[in-house]
Amino acid sequence: MNMIRLDETRLDQAAPMAAAFRTTLDGFRGVETRPNVEAGREELRDYLQSGFPIFAAEEDGILAGYVVCRIDEPCLWVEQLYVREEYRRRGVGSLLFRKAEELAKSMGEETTFNYVHPNNDAVIRFLRSMGYTVLNMIELRKPYKGESPARKIRVGNHEFDY
Repeated sequence: MNMIRLDETRLDQAAPMAAAFRTTLDGFRGVETRPNVEAGREELRDYLQSGFPIFAAEEDGILAGYVVCRIDEPCLWVEQLYVREEYRRRGVGSLLFRKAEELAKSMGEETTFNYVHPNNDAVIRFLRSMGYTVLNMIELRKPYKGESPARKIRVGNHEFDY
């Protein structure tokens, strides 16, 4: 498995993964959507134009997964981590995540920061296996117009809609 830094020339290969990533996130909120490859391409292009490093794992010319790193000095946020289903459980996610950690260390930081949906059990297990066990912060917003959160989440003494 080779690690490459993604650039504009590889966006067509990576766009279906970015579209699948968004569809997966929508599913965590109980929303069914279809992958929008063009929107995925534009999202990755926006990241590149904003200077976010994107790394991809490549095997035999096929992109197996990618990681988007957002640098808000002094912090590095893993903005997106996605591995194609057929490459999961083969160490691709760990390889990509370690690349983000290497970048954070090169900036003088000890850790990356990660946004995670509370019911994304697979990523939470993955992060815990990588040593990420400290809940850093929670993000709160008002409900969108017409939104009906499907469940409740408890954090400490507080309950939130999700």
